[in-house]
Amino acid sequence: MQVITRNPIASPSLFGVNAGASFMVVIASGWLGLSGMQPLALFALLGAAISGAIVFVLGSIGRDGMTPVKITLAGASISAFFASLTQGFMLSSGKMFDQVLVWLVGSVAGRNMSMLQGVLPYMAVGLIIALALSRQLNLLGMGDDIAKTLGQRTAMVKGLASVAVILLAGASVAVAGPIAFIGIIIPHIVRFLIGSDYRWVIPYSAVLGAVLLVASDIGSRYIAMPKEVPVGVMTAVLGVPFFVYIARKGRKAL
Repeated sequence: MQVITRNPIASPSLFGVNAGASFMVVIASGWLGLSGMQPLALFALLGAAISGAIVFVLGSIGRDGMTPVKITLAGASISAFFASLTQGFMLSSGKMFDQVLVWLVGSVAGRNMSMLQGVLPYMAVGLIIALALSRQLNLLGMGDDIAKTLGQRTAMVKGLASVAVILLAGASVAVAGPIAFIGIIIPHIVRFLIGSDYRWVIPYSAVLGAVLLVASDIGSRYIAMPKEVPVGVMTAVLGVPFFVYIARKGRKAL
């Protein structure tokens, strides 16, 4: 997301993708009564696609097209909009509020391999698309004009990359809820360690993202013993200072 939007703080949580996916999961489970991982994953992907499309359309309005500032504002607005709808829907059902609250913060408690298997096909397709686009993303990182000069169809590359984001983010939200900030922190750490070659950035980000999630989950189990804090709280504690640092650096962080 950071390379296709030229925005160093781009992530599914900031751009409303997670919020849209969360809203549709709440609708599917609370209103339609669905409970299986497959239908919830499909609704999560639908919500991620809808919110992502709205953000990109709003962020591209105007003569100057998509800019980091416009798409960030659009993402924050859509994220707040879907979050408000989700909370309003939950408050209408007290029983549902108790069941979904921890999931909405982001939690891997009680998750097992059978739940992962329900979304694994979507994650696999998303990861394959991302890896297949790695060379094109390297060109895109030089700027749209240079990429077009070298013969790249930038609109197609951005569209396919967006599909990968929707598949990966939507499937993740269906399983563990909208865990924030990992999508911001990890790409910057990886680029700092190995450079900006996306043939390596993408697989290393997948591995280090999983490591950070596990480490945050372990920390969340001890920070308020004997109770367990949702892992989304831990990632937020780690991510907010990092977010401020990246925001201050601006495009130099890419």
